[in-house]
Amino acid sequence: MTDATLDMRETDPARTTYAILGAIACCHLLNDMMQSLLAALYPMLKAEFALAFWQIGLLTFVFQLTASLLQPVVGMVTDRRPFPWALPLGMFATMAGLLVLAAAPGYGLLVMGAGLIGIGSSVFHPEASRVARAAAGRRFGMAQSVFQVGGNFGTALGPLLAAAVVLPMGRGSVAWFAVAALLAMAILVQVSRWHAREHLAARRRKAAAGPALPPARLRLALGVLLALLFSKQVYMASMSSYYTFFLIDRFGLETGAAQRMLFLFLAAVAFGTVIGGPLGDRIGRRTVIWISILGVLPFTLLLPHASLFWTGVLSAVIGVILASALPAIIVFAQELLPHRVGTAAGLFYGAAFGVAGIAAAALGLLADASGIVFVFNLCAVLPVLGLLTVLLPRKSEMG
Repeated sequence: MTDATLDMRETDPARTTYAILGAIACCHLLNDMMQSLLAALYPMLKAEFALAFWQIGLLTFVFQLTASLLQPVVGMVTDRRPFPWALPLGMFATMAGLLVLAAAPGYGLLVMGAGLIGIGSSVFHPEASRVARAAAGRRFGMAQSVFQVGGNFGTALGPLLAAAVVLPMGRGSVAWFAVAALLAMAILVQVSRWHAREHLAARRRKAAAGPALPPARLRLALGVLLALLFSKQVYMASMSSYYTFFLIDRFGLETGAAQRMLFLFLAAVAFGTVIGGPLGDRIGRRTVIWISILGVLPFTLLLPHASLFWTGVLSAVIGVILASALPAIIVFAQELLPHRVGTAAGLFYGAAFGVAGIAAAALGLLADASGIVFVFNLCAVLPVLGLLTVLLPRKSEMG
C-alpha cells in the first residue's frame, strides 16, 4: 500500500478511526484519574496543613473555576486558530499541577496546583472531544460515548489508587502519578500528529453545510440543551455526593454497604454512557434526549419512597437512562455548530463541570437546613425539564 493510499484511508471522513478513539479514551482515563486525586487528597491535606473547611472549599473552587470557565474559551480560540498540539501541552499542565501538590510547602502552592490541574482539564476536554469527532467517521455518538466512558473509569480509579498508594506512602507519592501524565503525553503526541494531518485533509474537502437554523432558533436550541444538561448534572451531583448519606439516613446502612450501593449506581452510569452515543446514531439524538431526561422521571420520583432493594434497582435504572443523555447532548450541540465543534464541546463540558460543582455545594447547604431526604425529593422532579426537548429542532430543520 502506498503512502498516498494510507493518507487517504487515515483521513477518509466516512471511516471510523478506532485506534485514535481508543487512544483518546485512554488519555481521558488518565487525565480524569489524575484530576480525581485532588479530592481524594483532601483528608490528608487538611490534617497536614491544618486547613479549615473553607480552605478545602477554595481548592475545589479554583479547580472548578479553571476547569469550567476556561473550556469554552479554549474551544473558541482553537476553532479560530486550530492547534493540534494543545493536547500534550494541556496534559503537561496537569502533570505540573500534580508535582506542585506533591511538593508544596504551603497552602498557596496547593491552590496553584489545583489551578494547574484545572487548566489542564480546560485544554484537554474540548480538544479531545474535537479529535473524537474527527475520528468518528459517521458514528459521532459512538465516538463521544467511547471518549466519555474513559473519563468515567478514570474518575472511579483515582480514589482507589489514592487509597492504595498515596495514603500509605504519603503526599510525596503523588509525584509518581506524573508517570501516567508522561504516558498520556506520549500518546497525545501521536494523536496530535494524526489530527494535524486530518485537519489538512478536512480543509481540502468541501466544507460541511452550516446550520439551517435562524440565529434566534439556534440560541433557543442551545439554551434548551443547557437547561437539560443542568437537570441531568444537578441530579447526578445529588447521587454522587449524597447518595451514601441518604442510604445511611433512611435505611441505617453501614458506610461500606452504602458505598457498594454507590458503586452500583456509578457502574450503571458508565454503562449508560457507553450505550447513549450509539443509540443516538441509530434512533436519533433528539429521541435519546427525550428518553434520557423525561423518561427517567417516574424512577426518580419513586426512589425516595422505595424499599432498600428497590432503591438499589431504581438507582441502577436511573444511572443507565440518565447517563445516556450526555453523549447525545454534546453531539447535538456540535451538529448545531458544525464549524465550531470546539466551542460546543468546551461550552457543554465546561457547563457540566461548573453545574456539578455548584450543585454539590448548594445541595449540601440544603441538606444541612432541611435534611437529606428533602434534597432527594426535590431533585426527583428535575427531570420534568425534559419537556423542554419539544423545543429542540428536528433533524430535517438542521439541514
